[in-house]
Amino acid sequence: MNSFEIIKTVRVTEKGTLQGEKLNQYTVVADRRANKIQIRQAVQELFKVKVLRVNTLNVRGKVRRQRTSQAGRAPDWKKAIVTLKAGDKISLT
Repeated sequence: MNSFEIIKTVRVTEKGTLQGEKLNQYTVVADRRANKIQIRQAVQELFKVKVLRVNTLNVRGKVRRQRTSQAGRAPDWKKAIVTLKAGDKISLT
């Protein structure tokens, strides 16, 4: 897998914005097959920053209904919280 396949997007949420400002942590959506080492290398390559720590968790997809009585399901995904070295930033704009 290359870096673009491993890192799918950076999550921009209210909580994530506060983490970025105060703790220098960013939340990224990663490929479910990727491990912490691959995520660390991909973030360092794509954003040109130094990663100190990577915490990962698998998020189960929510059960959804869309105008039917049968429930569907949103896909499962992997969340990675990446802590950067002091002074490094990921530009989200």
